[in-house]
Amino acid sequence: MQVAIPHQLGREEARRRLHANSHKLAESFPGGMAHAETSWPSEDRMALSVQAMGQAVTGHIDIEDGQVVLNVALPPALAFIEPLVSGAIRQAGPKLLAPPDNG
Repeated sequence: MQVAIPHQLGREEARRRLHANSHKLAESFPGGMAHAETSWPSEDRMALSVQAMGQAVTGHIDIEDGQVVLNVALPPALAFIEPLVSGAIRQAGPKLLAPPDNG
């Protein structure tokens, strides 16, 4: 599954904000039942692994000049909820690109 989230930040600022906000990934899942881990295999790619409700979801976010593109490999058992997941990503995605909290 692939979801594009447009932005007007430029690649460098989008990268900076993703670095600063990556801890918010798990917050995107309802009920606080998720654990997310991220890594940066390259400058413009954030790899992610999310554990939720007994399922593991892996993927990555590619940073581009005018959008970030989230690619997620849903396990076969969750394929039927792809539209729900896609909608949740579109809704939560802008939080990852928001200015980081100063507190």
